[in-house]
Amino acid sequence: MSLFSKPKYSTVTVKKKDIPQGLWKKCPVSGEIIYIKELEENQNVVPKSGYHFPISAPERLRFLCDPGSFQEFDRELAAIDALEFVDSAPYAKRLEKYKRESGLNDAVVCGTGRIHAIQVSLAVMDFRFAGGSMGSVVGEKITRAIERAIEQKIPCIVVSASGGARMQEGILSLMQMAKTSAALARLAEAKLPFFSILTNPTTGGVTASFAVLGDVIIAEPGALIGFAGPRVIKETTQQALPEGFQSAEFLLKHGLVDMIVPRTEMRDRLRDLLQALFVKKAG
Repeated sequence: MSLFSKPKYSTVTVKKKDIPQGLWKKCPVSGEIIYIKELEENQNVVPKSGYHFPISAPERLRFLCDPGSFQEFDRELAAIDALEFVDSAPYAKRLEKYKRESGLNDAVVCGTGRIHAIQVSLAVMDFRFAGGSMGSVVGEKITRAIERAIEQKIPCIVVSASGGARMQEGILSLMQMAKTSAALARLAEAKLPFFSILTNPTTGGVTASFAVLGDVIIAEPGALIGFAGPRVIKETTQQALPEGFQSAEFLLKHGLVDMIVPRTEMRDRLRDLLQALFVKKAG
């Protein structure tokens, strides 16, 4: 080989520097890349765009309640496969998977806690478990949370995040719509306030029952709220649907939602509402 000829291949190996995973997240609205720690410090809300990433029930309770004040109830309740339901997989197997992945026994966490020193009964749904679907356990736990509010003479707050009724439980799931609504009627008779917080998404049988029965209905920005999906509604009504008609902003404009509150402001807004509708009245 000539002294000045070029080699056919490089004899130098360059290793690509390893980039740590899980340190950044991309905003689906703006495309902005956000440092995970910064996002977590802002309750998983993108500071510039205001996009609300989904969060778990334990995270939301930590954001809402005074430190150390939340006491969980009914954690041991777990769904059973009463119908021995099988679609693409047995329901019993699905339940095992949901429990393993979420660390929960079902799709709602219930208990009592304080918000700015005001005692409340809370039920917070978790979309990680079966898409937050409402089965017999979810309905029972939310009903107990409402009854606990009546017994302790305190307000009730339910945070919804759900794809609707759980089809694998059939009528046992649909019955929960009536059960939770009847419990809320008893809460109203006791003259205790119910605050319903709608997050993305709140749909199906949850929307058609307790989620829209609040004395005050609050939604997070951009939340999808509705009963049936846009395609089903369009095919049923044979009409063109307005753009964004199932968004929190559309429903605020048309009167279903009372206010839209960013997650980072929710705790303080609840304090103001509790003082106006409960503390002052009780005093």
